[in-house]
Amino acid sequence: MKTFAPLLAPVLGALALFSTPTSAKSAEEKSDPVVILVSIDGFREDYLDRGITPHLSALAASGVSAAMRPSFPSKTFPNHWALVTGKVPDRNGIIANAFEDPAHPGEKFTMASDEPYWWDEAEPIWVTAEKAGIRTATMFWPGSNVAWGGTLVKEPWKTIEGGTRPSDWQQFNGAVSPSQRVDAVLDWMRRPAANRPRLVTLYFDQVDTAGHRYGPVDAHTDAAIADVDADIGKLVAGLRELGRATDLIVVADHGMAAVSSERTIALDTVAAPSLYKLGDAGPFAAITPTDGNEQALAAALLKPHDHMQCWRKQDIPARLHYGSNPRIAPFFCLAETGWQIATKRPDKASTGGAHGYDNAAPEMAALFVASGPDFMKRGKLPAFDNVDVAPLLRGLLGLPQSSDSDGNDAPFRDVMKHPRKD
Repeated sequence: MKTFAPLLAPVLGALALFSTPTSAKSAEEKSDPVVILVSIDGFREDYLDRGITPHLSALAASGVSAAMRPSFPSKTFPNHWALVTGKVPDRNGIIANAFEDPAHPGEKFTMASDEPYWWDEAEPIWVTAEKAGIRTATMFWPGSNVAWGGTLVKEPWKTIEGGTRPSDWQQFNGAVSPSQRVDAVLDWMRRPAANRPRLVTLYFDQVDTAGHRYGPVDAHTDAAIADVDADIGKLVAGLRELGRATDLIVVADHGMAAVSSERTIALDTVAAPSLYKLGDAGPFAAITPTDGNEQALAAALLKPHDHMQCWRKQDIPARLHYGSNPRIAPFFCLAETGWQIATKRPDKASTGGAHGYDNAAPEMAALFVASGPDFMKRGKLPAFDNVDVAPLLRGLLGLPQSSDSDGNDAPFRDVMKHPRKD
């Protein structure tokens, strides 16, 4: 039996962690499970099939997993906001990783923007929970540092008045190691019940970083996958040691596709640069015509192109649920998966990985794994949209479902041991 002990350890650990507390345990331990939402940025769903994720695979074996469809565009910030608001980017307001807003001329959203007006189009789950008296904590998550609903005051100096944040939150800093992030969550779990968070988020970025730099099929990316799996193992072991019953939901924001400088669409060969202003570019391009040049730009962009299709924003295919938000540029071009759009042809050769493509592309499929006292052992679920995660979280926390959500909890109703009712 000793021969199989190392292989069984992750599975047994997961089962021990997520078992329902026995009658011998204290009343405090019998309280509703903690809900921990973990994002592994850029973890493509089929990474789980590489045989290098014993801890994540054990969680999937003890609960459920799926190939989750990201929202379009399959970028980091739009999808992290979709996961916690239940609304697609077209309705949650975070329509790309970088964009402008006609209501705020001269300003640009970046991944460092924390002014509430960028984020206020959709309420995140931690704000909903805090309003209901449920304590929350976020160990990194795009937007979790924002005083949601607050007001930016620029004079006499820039500050935010009002708004709601998680009871505990951390400003993102890439220098904080994955192990330190796990330690922070476990420290929260050591608190007495009175100030222990019931909803926690945790974010890892090393898989996305490796995927961009080396591509999805590379030994460096495999090493990052194995490393983050070890971080999940550390979290599970720590929660088990604390005896903390936990519904653990591990997701990704998107997958990753291999790219090469040889597969580049140079916009300066499609339309004269004087005709447009380029916003976000790469797997897609957000394009605004310069004054007086809308018709000329339309004539150049809207005809057929190899490896790329362009639309006026209102004509973007309905299945992408994208194009009505005022923040979306007047013209939008989407590259074929594996191709990229750039201002001009690159000066030197390069390879790597990218995301932002059609959310139905298999390469964009994202990880979903859930295990805990509220989940049955049901294996692989049919694919579903990531806006269904927020309704799942609401159910686990006993919060009423939103009538304005783009998602619902239907994918999970048959796998919940104790389905919640509004």
